[in-house]
Amino acid sequence: MGDQQIQEGIRSRGNDVGLELPPGFRFHPSDEEIITFYLIPKVLDSNFAAVAIGEANLNKYEPWELQGMAKMGKEKEWYFYCLKDHKYQKGRRINRATDAGFWKATGKDKEIYQAGAMMPTIIGMKKTLVFYKGRAPKGEKTDWVMHEFRLEGSGKIYPTTSSNSIITKVLSETWICTSYISTCFRSLSAH
Repeated sequence: MGDQQIQEGIRSRGNDVGLELPPGFRFHPSDEEIITFYLIPKVLDSNFAAVAIGEANLNKYEPWELQGMAKMGKEKEWYFYCLKDHKYQKGRRINRATDAGFWKATGKDKEIYQAGAMMPTIIGMKKTLVFYKGRAPKGEKTDWVMHEFRLEGSGKIYPTTSSNSIITKVLSETWICTSYISTCFRSLSAH
């Protein structure tokens, strides 16, 4: 199977074609690849679909319910396109609550740069969130971690509706506990 066939297997336009990769191949994109090959195309074309990335409203599901919704990576990590859910219709605060708990941002957002550029160019940001059971501020911290990816300066470069779109990468709790650090991945998608 050639590189072009692999790329065609990973990306599709609007249809859920089964992903056929040879043994040993895994969907494990770098932060830059998530932004460049999956988030930007989704923001520019809402019909863009990646075979390995599902769509989900992360506020309607608990992290342990997401595995069954994943298109790939059913054991360790899961990728989803989703829209930001604002707490208030005209507000800027993001709703990160579920029925059983909430996602809480930790640390500083990481800048994602375009590789190979003559001058370092920021193309996106990565936010790390941890899931807490219960309600803020007294929730119980869990081992669930999510990385949320968004375009940087999306209102200037991309359509204004794109600022509500994201892609997420979610890792299973078991894998998170036994590995170094877990990540969830959220990416932008057109509204």
